[in-house]
Amino acid sequence: MTSIVLITGASRGIGAATALLAARQGWDVAVNYSNNEGAAREVVQAVQALGRRAIAVQADVANEAQVLAMFARVDAELGRISALVNNAGVVDRAQRLQDMDLARWRRMFDINVIGSFICAREAVRRMSTAEGGAGGSIVNVSSRAACLGAANQYVDYAAAKSAIDTMTLGLSHEVASQGIRVNAVRPGLIETEIHASGGQPDRIARLAPGVPMGRGGTADEVAEAICWLMSDKSSYSTGAIIDVSGGR
Repeated sequence: MTSIVLITGASRGIGAATALLAARQGWDVAVNYSNNEGAAREVVQAVQALGRRAIAVQADVANEAQVLAMFARVDAELGRISALVNNAGVVDRAQRLQDMDLARWRRMFDINVIGSFICAREAVRRMSTAEGGAGGSIVNVSSRAACLGAANQYVDYAAAKSAIDTMTLGLSHEVASQGIRVNAVRPGLIETEIHASGGQPDRIARLAPGVPMGRGGTADEVAEAICWLMSDKSSYSTGAIIDVSGGR
């Protein structure tokens, strides 16, 4: 049976690295993106160059109608997915909580939490053996910020990722008997564009000396953990959260 994975936020960073590694491991890939169609199409071309099928699918994961349309298109063009990687996420400018506004919090939770819930729901409806599916795997991308709190920077982001940890645990118990495994990875300081989008392009260099391994990680290193959790190699793992953080 063909293995098909939908990766949200896959036009750059951890999502793009996961798409390429998954292709090397024999997966067909649906590359979700929100705004950067050009980058998504570059990932699609790279996957196709590795001999796998791939499509770029636009959807803002916080928009239910767009997510439903995305899953319908993947169903039609690739087939029923066997794995979902909930990777789409945002940070914001470093601020103390007392200076944040409601619009920021709504954006943070709509994309990082509600978006993951909507995508997980649609994945379960397709994977569940109780619904005629063949089972599958959901991998949520959390953050070590969920454990550290991100004080004076983005407590809201840390709280959103903590919600993802809890969702991972609860959903894993809920669907284990339906052939679906649900796990998560918690990246630490990873060299991706997300830091610049949060106004801290030097964040890795500045904080790396405080990491026990003395460096930031790479998107490829996180992708290795995600693809292991997606695969049958982790067939007895569910409800697990793997830290990819250099000990931080």
